[in-house]
Amino acid sequence: MSRIAYAAAMLMMVAGYAAADPVAAERLSEGRRIAETWCANCHLVGPAAPGPATDAAPPFHAIAAMPSTTAMSLRVFLSTPHSRMPDYRLTNDQIDAVSDWILSQGAR
Repeated sequence: MSRIAYAAAMLMMVAGYAAADPVAAERLSEGRRIAETWCANCHLVGPAAPGPATDAAPPFHAIAAMPSTTAMSLRVFLSTPHSRMPDYRLTNDQIDAVSDWILSQGAR
């Protein structure tokens, strides 16, 4: 699937999500904003996002596709300092929002 087609599919999914649950859609939007601000320097955070400066970190769609990736595993990972990742000290709400955004990237 081309990046443009994927981006269009993601926008339709988010729009449908917003109609079904506006609070969840707002959290997804916040997760995207946080990811574009803090994560995009190293990760490809979405289909329409500019690529990172390096390919050393996996794209969010690859993280979302891993069988071990769940909301809980992302929460634990993002709450724990890692030597290869900056420690942004995200709040619990921000972690939940970013986790939702990452998981949404696996819905193709």
